Amino acid sequence: HRPGMRTPAAMIVGLVLCPCGLLLTLTGTLAPNWRQVSLLPDQPMDLILEQGIWDTCRERQSSHDRLCGQPDELGYFEQVPVRVAQGLMPSSLILTLLGLVVAALGVRCWQKEPRHLLAGVAGLVLLLSGLLSLIPASWYTHELWALPAPAGSTLVVGYSLVLSYLGSCLEILGGLALTLSFHHCCKER
Repeated sequence: HRPGMRTPAAMIVGLVLCPCGLLLTLTGTLAPNWRQVSLLPDQPMDLILEQGIWDTCRERQSSHDRLCGQPDELGYFEQVPVRVAQGLMPSSLILTLLGLVVAALGVRCWQKEPRHLLAGVAGLVLLLSGLLSLIPASWYTHELWALPAPAGSTLVVGYSLVLSYLGSCLEILGGLALTLSFHHCCKER
């Protein structure tokens, strides 16, 4: 077993972190829970509104009766941070998939040597995809309390937003790990 045969640790780190990041950002993108609105005036105490970037659901905590597709009377979905998230989150997911395909080709599975240049390029793509989902997650968090909500209600961060954040960070770290492959290209020259 020659020393050059093993897959570099940085590549393995990248190939572990990025799919995990993809899973988290996918859940964050699809699950309607970027923020929770509770203690709504003139509503039952246990009613919670869950707002995502595509849908709003209302749930009674006592009975777990859940109803999605709630009307958007306050123009929540018209807000720029929500619109930006609707554009960037899916773009990030597509870019992540692309990056993972390139990474798989670069890390080789069927060749003796990894293709360092390809793995490095994949790292840059994955780094970019992580940033693409980090921007809307950060912006939304920044604007969370400014986005329209019924007067007097309480707002908290929802789990989808947290997952989107974590996923973005994992993709950025995984992407950075893969970009370390460029170091090999320079060494070989």
